[in-house]
Amino acid sequence: MPADRPAPLLDVRDLCVGFPARGRMVPIVEHVSFSLPEAGILGLVGESGSGKSVTAMAIMGLIDTPGVRVSGSVRFRGRELVGLPPRQMRRLRGRDIAMIFQDPMTAFTPVYTIGWQIDEQIRAHERVSRTQARARTVRILGEMGVPDPERMARRYPHQLSGGLRQRAMIAMALSCNPTLLIADEPTTALDVTVQAQILDLIRSLRATHGSSVLLITHDMGVVAQTCDSTLVLYSGRVAETGPSGRVFDHPGHPYTAALLDSIPPLYGPRPDRLPAIAGAPPVPTDRPAGCAFGPRCAHVHATCTAAPPALVPLGPGHAAACVLPAEGTPLPPRTVARGDACP
Repeated sequence: MPADRPAPLLDVRDLCVGFPARGRMVPIVEHVSFSLPEAGILGLVGESGSGKSVTAMAIMGLIDTPGVRVSGSVRFRGRELVGLPPRQMRRLRGRDIAMIFQDPMTAFTPVYTIGWQIDEQIRAHERVSRTQARARTVRILGEMGVPDPERMARRYPHQLSGGLRQRAMIAMALSCNPTLLIADEPTTALDVTVQAQILDLIRSLRATHGSSVLLITHDMGVVAQTCDSTLVLYSGRVAETGPSGRVFDHPGHPYTAALLDSIPPLYGPRPDRLPAIAGAPPVPTDRPAGCAFGPRCAHVHATCTAAPPALVPLGPGHAAACVLPAEGTPLPPRTVARGDACP
């Protein structure tokens, strides 16, 4: 690493996660590498089943299924997390690395109030009284836009709307001022108004708390609004990575281009139908020998079926795992002009 470039806050190298199935180890995440700088926002995108949440859970050390194999390197501020003893990992979770889980209704314990659960996290990591913990809980709930936070803190998860539960989940994640926030589909199942509010909160974390954010989503429009850089996963492998502006304006992988084509434009010619990606992602136990996207790709040819393509540099920090740029063949023109995409 050049001397004038600061070390990344999070540096993931060659991360692999395999689950036992059918008498063998099935790779769910394969050789995923990326870095996240201080106060950066990285979007981890892909369809359901692409390995996004498994990647996040591996970073957090939350995969405890018997027989699962996690290998590679996950360094947080230079400290290796893969293989870290559970006691030491628990000290990091919540205090230094926090996570907004995909479904706050199931992430919160239903038999305790929202305030009690946030209080408990604060007191687990800091030596504060119950009164001090509750005061901080009420304050941060208010900062997250929860109305009448003192009263809401006394409510149970089922008594809050989806948007308020998501805000409470963000408040819990930020209660100990973590340096890294992992947000797993934080806008799923929310209406567009609440979704926009949640994205505004996430964008404000960098300014108000100095946090770095790993934003996991399947929505390229969300990434366009929020993220500095983008990592596209497909079938557990990196399909494309780079600064969001370059990935969106000059996609180097047909899968990335197809995801972008599925975003309805806000202005310009309105297409009669948005293009859909034919087929479905491969089952992890039955991946093709070559490019995993090959069976769904309109530009597949013989080279694609030989072996999984390596990442090909396309520009500063931009690379795609596709044989087309490796052969000097540009992707065909996009079907839909991006413009400013809907969230």
